[in-house]
Amino acid sequence: MPPSLTLVTPVDQPSTALPAAEPPPPFPPGPALARVIEIGEVAAGIAVPEEKGVRFFSASRDFDGLDGQLFRSPEQAARAVRELTRPGARKAPRPVAV
Repeated sequence: MPPSLTLVTPVDQPSTALPAAEPPPPFPPGPALARVIEIGEVAAGIAVPEEKGVRFFSASRDFDGLDGQLFRSPEQAARAVRELTRPGARKAPRPVAV
């Protein structure tokens, strides 16, 4: 093997090891993130935080009746999605008061 490709550093040379890296700083607090709302393995849509609650954006035509509606919380949006998927549920859901 040529000397430039040696696998072991000779003892008479200083070590070229990198210093231990400092841990990255924690993420600064920021705005709340959008949450995906799923029913089983089907993505119904996302709940995007706004000033007065969360706005639902549908990911499937089955949930277009809820598209653009404002809810108090992601849990309330998920509840509306579950109601829409119940057997015998109306296709045009009633508006949810905010």
